[in-house]
Amino acid sequence: MPLDRYSIIDSTLREGEQFSTASFTTAQKLEIAGLLDEFGIEMIEMTTPCASPQSEADIRALVNAGLRARILTHIRCHRDDALRALDTGVHGLDIVIGTSPLLMEHSHGKSIEQIIDLAAEVLTFVRAQAPDIILRFSTEDTFRSRESDLLRVYLAVADLGVVNRLGVADTVGIALPDQVYSMVNQLVRLTGLDVEFHGHNDSGCAIANACAALQAGATHVDTTILGIGERNGITPLGGLIARLYTLDRAYVAKYNLPVLPRLDRLVADLCGIEIPFSNYITGSSAFIHKAGIHTKAVLADPATYEILKPQDFGLTREVMIGHRLTGWNALRQRAQTLGLHLDDATLRALAQDIKRRADVRPMALHEVDSLLQEAAVAQP
Repeated sequence: MPLDRYSIIDSTLREGEQFSTASFTTAQKLEIAGLLDEFGIEMIEMTTPCASPQSEADIRALVNAGLRARILTHIRCHRDDALRALDTGVHGLDIVIGTSPLLMEHSHGKSIEQIIDLAAEVLTFVRAQAPDIILRFSTEDTFRSRESDLLRVYLAVADLGVVNRLGVADTVGIALPDQVYSMVNQLVRLTGLDVEFHGHNDSGCAIANACAALQAGATHVDTTILGIGERNGITPLGGLIARLYTLDRAYVAKYNLPVLPRLDRLVADLCGIEIPFSNYITGSSAFIHKAGIHTKAVLADPATYEILKPQDFGLTREVMIGHRLTGWNALRQRAQTLGLHLDDATLRALAQDIKRRADVRPMALHEVDSLLQEAAVAQP
């Protein structure tokens, strides 16, 4: 259970480029990468240089940017692709080939035997050309592949002795956590290599599957900022951080957590989208409390209804009070913030007045403040 020694590979500049409204300039990629580096991301994965001349230029720009994060690029299992990627000076190659019956028929048209032979050719060639480069081999559409086929491919690749890690990809978001755990655990036990998990979120399991992979022994997880990517995207960086934080704050202590809101805001702006109200950590409602029974407890001890501490992310909580669910304890806290001293009877009566008014329409904070101030003046 390497939850204290995992690494994140952020793929916003590769998988994220496949998001419907993403189109990042070189300057924007450098800005995103700079913030990821400030956050503490270990590896940044970029689009293959074979995609376009600009994609190749962007890789070179990031390689020369002086970041602590290692720069990787994601390529097909082709010798020519590998040569072009190596020429950019990247620190690592993420090599992939489809192994599901659908992809074998409609993507590359190769049999399992041919996949094994091609992988051996390309991987040994890369290692001969670049003895120190980080080298990963992954199957694509892992969880719609035959398990016997997968194990043949993975074991053959492991036996080459040239790769640093193996990749497992839930390409269409079909896997369940127990399936991910089983596959990753088998690879860890059978090969002894590092294992990377890449999970799409088509059915809402990406975060759970990523954690299952880590619990099974995976050492690397792919993320993107806000989870952007092809279709519904992949494991969101903030969501993974939130999940690991709730297990043990120490699991995310190596990251500069207050940078996360800046990352989410930057990518949302660049993609022309809003951060969802329910987004992990940075959603507009993430740390808002409204119901009276909740606010009373939260004001006494935030841990009663908060599993994440907003201050750890450079954020603050908000207690809403101008609505029909408000409680007098929340009003007392607001009065104290304003430097007003109201007795309990006055606060209780004021809470009932606000409830009646809010049944007609919710009240703005300045309206509630005015009622509190008027009550303080009128109080004997």
